[in-house]
Amino acid sequence: MALFEELRDKIKGKDIRIVFPEGSEPRILGAVTRLKAEQLVKPILIGNVAEVSNVAKGLGYNLEGVDIIDPETYDAFDELVDAFVERRKGKATREQALKAVRDATYFATMLVYTNKADGLVSGAVHSTGDTVRPALQLIKTKPGVSRTSGAFIMLRNEGREKYLFSDCAININPNAQELAEIAVESAKTAKMFGIKPDVALLSFSTKGSAKSDEVTKVAEATKIAKELAPEFNFDGELQFDAAFVPSVGKQKAPGSTVAGKAKVFVFPEIQSGNIGYKIAQRFGGFEAIGPILQGLNRPISDLSRGCNEEDVYKLTIVTANQALEN
Repeated sequence: MALFEELRDKIKGKDIRIVFPEGSEPRILGAVTRLKAEQLVKPILIGNVAEVSNVAKGLGYNLEGVDIIDPETYDAFDELVDAFVERRKGKATREQALKAVRDATYFATMLVYTNKADGLVSGAVHSTGDTVRPALQLIKTKPGVSRTSGAFIMLRNEGREKYLFSDCAININPNAQELAEIAVESAKTAKMFGIKPDVALLSFSTKGSAKSDEVTKVAEATKIAKELAPEFNFDGELQFDAAFVPSVGKQKAPGSTVAGKAKVFVFPEIQSGNIGYKIAQRFGGFEAIGPILQGLNRPISDLSRGCNEEDVYKLTIVTANQALEN
């Protein structure tokens, strides 16, 4: 069974509540209409009710049974403001909280934080920073995770080929400890989505073939990752060909339990990660699903502003599966 058939089956009829801060965006509305019709999630749209309804009507979308919430008229708005002030623990006055919670993304994030929604999908219009900032301030990272990271599920041949690339979206240049945490969270994400968690920490060097601070960082991160999560299979530092091609892995890293068969690829910094997934997408014909934000207490997903309706649909299914796992 293809990956997304499996993911759809897991969440169908479960009424998982996913909130969309960009409620009047046509790509969001198209995906939400489809998700609701297929009983995959219980969507919550944020925005002016008349505006959202009019845009949907103009596009021929039926929003019957879809909740639309306007922060300006929400009955429990003061409750959210109080919860915001408490969560920020002296970092925001009530006046600042009132202003913040009126923002659609902060408002939607507070719905997740207060268990009025199970997950959030945004980013079709807003920047990554606009999506991630409220999540870090309010949802926060899991114990033992110092920062969130962004992973992509990479699919080809109708999902028969599937890999995980990380971190391609958030951390500019993580240190060894942070890179190790990213590797561990990536292994967990891969396992959740049926990708074997054989994790390669990538470099331009394989097992000391080059010497530099960059290589040392990846080797140290591999050691830390193994200590943090011995139940997973990590190896590094590995060049991509050594990680991916069996014959090269055997030659360059004999005895490695990952070389030549990796399914999860952890890039040493964001430049190589971002470039790598886009090369695979554009040259290799892979579909890139994500970024999936890892390491948060609740699932928050960040769309690309260049996304289409299908991207919204699929990332919502991924987010709902994360919520189900939680």
